[in-house]
Amino acid sequence: MRLLICGLVASLSAPVSTAAVIMVGEGEAITRIADAARIARDGDLVLIKPGTYRGDVAVWEQHALEIRGLSPQPTLIADGKIAEGKAIWVFRNGRIKVGNLAFRGARAADGNGAAIRLESGALEIQGCTFEDNQMGVLTGNVADARLAVRDSVFANAPAQSAPLPHLLYVGRIDTVHVEGSRFEGGHFGHLIKSRARTSVLRYNFIVDGPAGRASYEIDLPDGGDALLVGNVIGQSPGSENLALIAFGAEGPGWQENRLRMSHNTLINEKPQAAHFLRAWPERLTSPLSIVTLNNLIVGEGFFDQIHPGDHAGNQKLPAGYFAGRGADFTLPPSSPLRGKVMPPATPALIPTAEFTAPASSRALAPPASWAPGAFQRVPANQATISEHVATPP
Repeated sequence: MRLLICGLVASLSAPVSTAAVIMVGEGEAITRIADAARIARDGDLVLIKPGTYRGDVAVWEQHALEIRGLSPQPTLIADGKIAEGKAIWVFRNGRIKVGNLAFRGARAADGNGAAIRLESGALEIQGCTFEDNQMGVLTGNVADARLAVRDSVFANAPAQSAPLPHLLYVGRIDTVHVEGSRFEGGHFGHLIKSRARTSVLRYNFIVDGPAGRASYEIDLPDGGDALLVGNVIGQSPGSENLALIAFGAEGPGWQENRLRMSHNTLINEKPQAAHFLRAWPERLTSPLSIVTLNNLIVGEGFFDQIHPGDHAGNQKLPAGYFAGRGADFTLPPSSPLRGKVMPPATPALIPTAEFTAPASSRALAPPASWAPGAFQRVPANQATISEHVATPP
């Protein structure tokens, strides 16, 4: 059902702008999301009622649209269907917002079935869940496309080896910004893979988990300008690779290649020494600049010892230091590492928030004494990530 919303008329001669609220779900005139995708016009708001929508795949052609699930979060299950052989939802080219929806079970014949496929345009995702998809979100390779993901969960890649399933796969677009989100349960592929010119990852929980078998936790194969601040990045004992973060592995890269890492907590749960960071500057067409500041390294391995750059304030803890503490990776108040940090050269390297379970972030006031790593405050009762992991139906 289309409910028209009339805009204000600036003058008697000005045209009246209208948009519609389209309700989808049981008891409504429109019960299928695919039907809403066909009738929606630019500027409309599509509201999806709680429930399970099986095989309800769609191609969205609009240039400006918001699609929002009403609570409790509606679930879209591919159920063997895939739009254009690509995804549960395909966005052609527009300024799109998607919020409070769960996507599960995307499969395609080529092995790249995505929950959401962004071909071009700008997409904002807020508070969504992506589980058991060959690709969680997959973008095209359009130079001016942009993707923003906030407060979302990407989990449980299917057990396939070719092509590799990635929880988030960003092509050669302009910018990707991921914040307050959780990534876990990879299988041979990477938790996050970004070929974007600019990749900004802040306040995320990128931890494969005890049953995970991801390769890299973060793969930036084309280099570019990458900023990682306030993330927890953890490799599982069953990881298929010894590197957590890879930069420039495939080259030749972008004209600017820069990696800045500040106040991240990096954890290796494998018994072997890991490459917490591995870069291939020789494969890039332009020089690589690396800055690492006030990161907390937990477990065996190499971080800032093998790559030239500006390294300061990084601290190391033995393997198992946080064992048995769930998602609490905060240094205790009495830790001798508190205060052992270096002041950042630019505001971009100063954390202004912290990840909070299950998938969000909260504002952070500057503490009296900074600590290395992703967490500053000592939570009174930190929930564990395992308590919040959703189980696919």
